Amino acid sequence: MDPLRLLPLADSPPVERADAARNREALLSAAAELVDRCDVDGVTMEAVAARAGVGKGTVFRRFESREGLMAALLDHSEAAWQAEVLSGPPPLGPGAPPRERLIAFGHSRIRTTLHHGALTHAAGRSGARSYAAVSFASMHVRHLLRELGVTGDLTYLATCLLAPLELPILQQQLEQDRLPLDRIEHGWDDLVDRLTSH
Repeated sequence: MDPLRLLPLADSPPVERADAARNREALLSAAAELVDRCDVDGVTMEAVAARAGVGKGTVFRRFESREGLMAALLDHSEAAWQAEVLSGPPPLGPGAPPRERLIAFGHSRIRTTLHHGALTHAAGRSGARSYAAVSFASMHVRHLLRELGVTGDLTYLATCLLAPLELPILQQQLEQDRLPLDRIEHGWDDLVDRLTSH
């Protein structure tokens, strides 16, 4: 098991009552279904309320704004992704050799980041990944580098590895540089090999 734990994605909210937690899950599930079925731009607070079978006021009370709803949906996705890293099937989860896990980590992060690109923009300033989420990724990469016998300033090296996985970099490569996704993933593999070969 990795020496990591699931980290909160923002300041820890007060503990919710069971019914409030169920309502929140129902609203996030409804929002996620709408995002998958149409697109982010077509998801309104009214549509989420109708899909979840509640009043629009309930959605506003829970998330305050559409941006707040999109940010909560991103947090929900990030928590699910962290759980896959910690306890999902290999090679992303435990059980595979560290190099395979690091390769799988990069591919998964690239695809997850791109999949939620429009959602991140819709969340506005709230869409920025929290310090806790970034710390989780950094700790995991440092752990794998350590297992691979990499020496040096692992905090800095992990930051260098994680930088190409951020949305602005990936969008520039895809949209301006016109790189195909498989070339970006191959670039990650090459970067990992260059850093870990010794």
